[in-house]
Amino acid sequence: MIKVASYNIHKGIGLDRRRNPERVVEVLREIDADVIALQEADRRFGTRACVLPYHLLEEHSDWKPIPVSLNALSMGWHGNVVLVRKSAVIVDSEAIHLPSLEPRGAVMADVRTAGGMIRVVGMHLDLSGLWRRRQAAAVLAHVDACATRHPTVLMGDLNEWSAGSGCLRDFGRDFAFADTGASFHSRRAIARLDRIMASRDLRIATCGVHSSAAARKASDHLPIWATLEPA
Repeated sequence: MIKVASYNIHKGIGLDRRRNPERVVEVLREIDADVIALQEADRRFGTRACVLPYHLLEEHSDWKPIPVSLNALSMGWHGNVVLVRKSAVIVDSEAIHLPSLEPRGAVMADVRTAGGMIRVVGMHLDLSGLWRRRQAAAVLAHVDACATRHPTVLMGDLNEWSAGSGCLRDFGRDFAFADTGASFHSRRAIARLDRIMASRDLRIATCGVHSSAAARKASDHLPIWATLEPA
């Protein structure tokens, strides 16, 4: 069994408008997932420096980032980072270019964990429904084109407010959604913008929204999580 999580960390800025990466790591330790997809993990402008300093993860957590950064200061690709246990073996990793008007991307990695081999895609989709569907199509095409098949989980902030249309219908043809519940806004969650989706060879055993006191302060999104096992 593998526990996965997705978390839009809002560039480390909490509801008190303070940037506090230590608070984000505290929430990650509470969730204690084997694989974590982060969104907005790099600053948007300038050098796009990472929000979570490498030394903070190295010294105060059990995770390491998947290597996809294209410069020395950022950690991810357009703010998308995948963290895995330090004991996990990263078999392959790559950035996925997404069609967009503003910078958008996704990251993909094949990871051998204590619970087995898994392919992970972390993403943060557009605010526009038209571009979200194009980006969903690009992610699905990229996964489908992989020469080697692995149990696959797609995670991230889809920015989809509808209950089951748009890009949700596109993803739903091949992937099952974890019924985690609403994760946005962290002050009073009413929208399921964040999603975890598993391929049909995986079973979603348990899932939920992590709504601890720390999580309600650390970002405008609450983290979501799911435990997966072979179907």
